[in-house]
Amino acid sequence: MSDWIKWFLLGLLSIAFGVFALGNAIAASVAVTVVTGVLLLIAGALQVVGGFTVEGTGNKILSLIMGVVMLFLGWSFLDHPLQGTLTLATVMLVLFMAGGIARVILSFQMKGTQFFWPTMISGILSIVLAAIIWTYVGKEPQALLSILGIFLGIEMLFNGFGLVFMALFIKNAPKDETIEAKQA
Repeated sequence: MSDWIKWFLLGLLSIAFGVFALGNAIAASVAVTVVTGVLLLIAGALQVVGGFTVEGTGNKILSLIMGVVMLFLGWSFLDHPLQGTLTLATVMLVLFMAGGIARVILSFQMKGTQFFWPTMISGILSIVLAAIIWTYVGKEPQALLSILGIFLGIEMLFNGFGLVFMALFIKNAPKDETIEAKQA
């Protein structure tokens, strides 16, 4: 399977999950919090076990502390999903901002193609979502229970469309052999 097809399918999958998240925003928010809690518990337990196998006292202590912190965060997310959702909202703010900036930078590599504006707009809209979350974090934390799921769905749609546009760009990009033949 060629690379562009893999990126295209990944884009379509992201779009499908985005539609699902938008269909039930509160469930998406809670699901993300619960899954994150479970993953943190697993990672924390593995980190603690790994902490006993590393060499050196400093490495052992650092590994054990990191494992205990992950266990605490995982337990906290599962025990207090609303507070966990607020924490994840802050993480999503950072991820939306980083993903948006990355897509804006990527769009400049596509300048002069039909994919420049869709990729640029996708990145800008992710940055706007990060700014909207920023306004809710301090003022109305209870609204984040559903808004996080909504924005997660929207971000997955933006990401999916960005991946589809990137896949089509890769598909239509000149092959290395063609470039070498033109240079010779």
